[in-house]
Amino acid sequence: MHDISDFNKDGLPTSASLIKATIIALLVGALVLLTAILPAEYGIDPTGLGSRMGLNGLSAADAAESMEVPGGNLLMSSSATLAPVWKSETSFRSDTLSLTLQPDEGTEVKAMMQEGERFVFSWQANDGGLNFDMHGEPTGNMDTFTSYWKGRNQPSAHGEFVAPFSGTHGWYWHNQGKEPVTITLTTSGYYEKLYQL
Repeated sequence: MHDISDFNKDGLPTSASLIKATIIALLVGALVLLTAILPAEYGIDPTGLGSRMGLNGLSAADAAESMEVPGGNLLMSSSATLAPVWKSETSFRSDTLSLTLQPDEGTEVKAMMQEGERFVFSWQANDGGLNFDMHGEPTGNMDTFTSYWKGRNQPSAHGEFVAPFSGTHGWYWHNQGKEPVTITLTTSGYYEKLYQL
């Protein structure tokens, strides 16, 4: 409840009541900072209430997500979407492959990759568009495949691919047109080999 003396003749709060409300807000903010935010976010618990309320465990979980592992590789925290350095034991390579599809003909081109390996790619069809399915099969189970990107009557595609599992990864193209179409594919990155099936 507000006292009538907290308002001036126009019904607005007086300067004294505003200063009083500001001081109360600052005190409540400082209390929340000391008892909840510092223990939960930074593991600093000056009052001891953070550990009693179980808030110190939150900052410990964040610290465990970003830790040093054997070999000197830094694991990024879950809030980071991409580590600044990615290391590979596979040598860097670049390949360019050109092939021609007759009308109603299809073909596959695959890269043998280990989980986590990656490449950038660009393919272009010179005379018209192609239907395609970019997909992969895990090692030892060629009957199971995962589609990553499908397109219809597309003249080109460009991007980066990261292998979600070890196996073969690549494209199936099909020429639905009435004229031959030549595809030129360029890949650069980390994979064992690129080949046409």
